[in-house]
Amino acid sequence: MVNIIEHEFPSELKYLQTHEWVRIQDNIATVGITDFAQHQLGDIVYVELPEIGMAFDKGSNVAEIESVKAVGELIMPLSGKILEVNTDLADNPESVNSSPYGSGWMVKIELSNKNEINELLSVEAYQEIVEAEKA
Repeated sequence: MVNIIEHEFPSELKYLQTHEWVRIQDNIATVGITDFAQHQLGDIVYVELPEIGMAFDKGSNVAEIESVKAVGELIMPLSGKILEVNTDLADNPESVNSSPYGSGWMVKIELSNKNEINELLSVEAYQEIVEAEKA
């Protein structure tokens, strides 16, 4: 079993079982993939982001993440409309690897159903999922 200490899990964030993180500020959610997810994917070489203004339901595939090893998806953690995308990822997709919770963020969403926030995982619950996947 791999020690989960080698991965970052900021406690102020919420998580999805599919390895996305969510930072909620008022009615806006910033979303990216976790440190664990970027390690699993390997070196990120391309990120295809949605258009600003597009609306997605929770659970929808909102972006595609290509690495040297695989293609992954960014799953919409909450229903809402895309307010902003991280355009820096077009030229610097490796930011997802070097700073998954910082400059490697992917989208900002205007929430359409704040009640869905209660369905997100705490850092402790997410760590349990990662431990089970690594076992």
